[in-house]
Amino acid sequence: MEKQLGQQGEGFPPTPDGRRNEPGRRVAGAEARSTGREMYQNVRTLVTVLAVLILLFTFVMRIIVVSGPSMENTLHNGDAMLVWSLGYTPQQGDVVVLTKRSYQEDSIVKRVIATGGQRVDIDYETGTVYVDGIPLEEDYIKEPMQVPSYGEQVNHVIVPEGCLFVMGDNRNQSADSRYLEIGIVDERCVIGRVVMVIYPFSNFGLL
Repeated sequence: MEKQLGQQGEGFPPTPDGRRNEPGRRVAGAEARSTGREMYQNVRTLVTVLAVLILLFTFVMRIIVVSGPSMENTLHNGDAMLVWSLGYTPQQGDVVVLTKRSYQEDSIVKRVIATGGQRVDIDYETGTVYVDGIPLEEDYIKEPMQVPSYGEQVNHVIVPEGCLFVMGDNRNQSADSRYLEIGIVDERCVIGRVVMVIYPFSNFGLL
């Protein structure tokens, strides 16, 4: 009799499908359910992280690559910049990225020389820029500004409210607000302020 009990499953009652209800089978089922829950949690976490990153790099900050030499030596062609957008209001001296609506080309980067209500005067003979009658100390420019040899230039202007007067740090290789065909820039064309260079690592650092 004892021998027959042992052959029927060592004392464990059969399951409804006729299979023996063994502890090992229950453990394997529990492990499978646990693995499934872990996979679900991992997928949900990944989706959440991706959604946050998409929102972050759409509305808060962006990575934009410099194209051209107009901001040398502050920024160089090919530099990858971290640009802050959320809640940003342009200030004098900030380096900003402008949308293609402003210059009818790809997004570009310039420095804010003056904001709405400020007066800009440019002495092309000395290369001096005055804002509200005060000469700017521009240790960031690549070289002294020369008298432009092309286009019609702005000498004196009062910046309208909601607009900006912008220039490149490489004054002699920059198309900017000095030229009447470009002129004053609407603040709404500003994508954001350049916070730092993140690549190449040799140029890594805050602005």
